[in-house]
Formats: sequence, C-alpha cells, structure tokens
Amino acid sequence: MQHQAYQPVLPCVNKYLQYRWDKNCYEMHRNKVKSAKPTINTTPPKTYNHILVKLKTKQLEEERVSRIKRENHMLLDKMSHIMQTSGGVDCKNDYLKKSLGSEKRQLELLRITKENQCILQRLSTCRPRYSVQVWQEQWLKNLQLMENIGRYPRLYTAQGSSLPPISADRQGNVENKKTGINKHEGSADIRKEKKECDEKPTSEHKVTSSEDEA
Repeated sequence: MQHQAYQPVLPCVNKYLQYRWDKNCYEMHRNKVKSAKPTINTTPPKTYNHILVKLKTKQLEEERVSRIKRENHMLLDKMSHIMQTSGGVDCKNDYLKKSLGSEKRQLELLRITKENQCILQRLSTCRPRYSVQVWQEQWLKNLQLMENIGRYPRLYTAQGSSLPPISADRQGNVENKKTGINKHEGSADIRKEKKECDEKPTSEHKVTSSEDEA
C-alpha cells in the first residue's frame, strides 16, 4: 500500500512500478556510497615489531641486572669469608709498578743519546771554514787604508780600544808630532811672557808721568 501514497517526481502511468524502480535506484545508490573508497588515506600507519619492542634497551637492561647480580654475589662471598675468618685489611699495595712501554722508552732514549753523541762528535771534529789569520791580515789592511784616507792621524791607546797596538815606525812619527806640538806651545808661552814684560815698563812710565804732573 505504500505505492499508493508514493508521489513520483515525474508523472507516471503506474505508481507501483515507478515506486519499485525508484526504490531500486535508491538502494543501488546507497550500496555504492557504502562501498566507495576514500581519496584520502585516513587509516593509521603500519606498526612494526622492532619499533614497538626495543630489543637493544631490553638487552642493556638484562646486562645491567646480570652485572648487579654478579657484584652482589661477589659481595656476599666476601661477607661470608669475613664472617668465617677473623678478617683483615686487604688495601695494602705491595706490588711493584709495571709499565708496558718502559722497554720502548728505554730504546728510544738510547737512540736519542747515540744521535746526540754522533752530532757532538761531528761538531768537535768539524774544521772551520774561515781562517782567523786571513781575518787578521784583512783587518790590518783595512787599518792601513783607513790611515791613508784619514785627514788627521789616529792615536791608538792601549786602554778603551780594541784596535791593535801602534807599530814602532808609527810610534816614532806620533812622538815627533807630539814634541813638535809641545815646542810650538813652549814658544807661544815664551812670546806671551815677553809681551807681558814689555807691557809692565810702559804701565810704570805712565804712572810716574801722572805723578809728576800732579
């Protein structure tokens, strides 16, 4: 009786058939909607066992527990040994210190010592490349050149000078020059004394003439 109350959208000859057709179309539409696949994947991601179960963390935890058990067992053995015996101090260090690289260090030190000895021997047996005698001759030659181009003679003294001593010929020349200078100074002093002697009588004469006039 539902087809009698059904009002189709478009005019039809038989309401019953139109009702059946529309109902079938609607059911087909609903089935398509239910079976339609979404364009966006909203399902949760796939889970993996190696992510959920952390085997490395579990292994580390088991190792830590086993190490604690072993240490506890050792501590229990020590405590039982102390309880059975009178006990004692076991913190003494009576052993000698040993180094794994001591032999290598000794060999290296021996090698360095040999090399230093070889270097010292080469330095001690090495002959000089420069001659001191040649340097002395060149220095004397330089002194002679300096003396030739100098305007005034150079007077060398033994104190405060690193130059070589004056030769005998040059010493004689220097002494002659000194005596000449002394003679010149002596003659100048004599002339000065004579001049003073000449000036004294003139001054006395002036004094006497002034007294006569008075």
